[in-house]
Amino acid sequence: MYRTGAAARLAGLPVETLRVWERRYSLSDAQRSERGQRLYSAEQVARLGLLKQLVDQGHSIGVLASLSREQLQSMLGLNLPAQASAAAPVRVLLVSNMLARRLAAMGRDAAGLDVRGHCTSLDRLDELPTDADADVLVVEMSELDDSVLPLVAEARQRAGAAATVVLYRFCPSATIRALRAQGCLVARVPADLSELSLLCRSALTGQRLPLAEAEPAITPRRFDEDALVTLTAASDRLSCECPRHLSDLLMMIGSFERYSVQCASRNPEDADLHALLARASGQARVILEDAMERLAIAEGLPLPGRLS
Repeated sequence: MYRTGAAARLAGLPVETLRVWERRYSLSDAQRSERGQRLYSAEQVARLGLLKQLVDQGHSIGVLASLSREQLQSMLGLNLPAQASAAAPVRVLLVSNMLARRLAAMGRDAAGLDVRGHCTSLDRLDELPTDADADVLVVEMSELDDSVLPLVAEARQRAGAAATVVLYRFCPSATIRALRAQGCLVARVPADLSELSLLCRSALTGQRLPLAEAEPAITPRRFDEDALVTLTAASDRLSCECPRHLSDLLMMIGSFERYSVQCASRNPEDADLHALLARASGQARVILEDAMERLAIAEGLPLPGRLS
């Protein structure tokens, strides 16, 4: 279960927007904690994400609020024939470190996907098998910009898959449009991995999602994504879930920090604002990295070599 702040973040919504929607339209039957805080399930978070996409497309939240998740998916063109959900797992090639580990932890075919091979990044495409007979190539990166366009094209050619899904956390609209012009299905990294199978099947049927709209960090990152994934995996043996939640926060804030540097500015004042956002998120990252280091030491979790 997710509190309001976490649910809003996963759905791509400002917290205040979610609170206004709940107050005005009673969006969900969210449970309440002992302290009266709203608690959202993964299903409810997924529905909030659909609402966000449709509102970005120009639909009125007042009209959407009463619709079911299935109706929202239909409006986005994400509903597939009934037999699709019962079909064999989609054969995929992954260009992602995080997704490969998360899917491996769920077990083979657990998310409706059959992973035929993977590499950790677009500059290691030679590690992808050339005879995987994959249906879909899935590329996941925290931040995307125009520099990835030739790399994604190369990955598609090498994979030989029928469709390509590109996942991101932050990405300029122009890059999204360019990737879609290449024939890719582009979407935010889903909070629930069961959504990934749906995205892959949508890509195979030619369906598309609506368009959602660096200064160096103030200090070098102490925990890159590999280190955070390793910490998350090692914390599975603990009853405390704080390492996993803190890893998620660090991935998100680090991604936004780098995105703020790359975000297009309309005028000098806009550039100053984005520089401020990058500095503020960088300062927050440093504080959270300090907290992660202390937490890892207290729980006996592995730290990157330079910290041990």
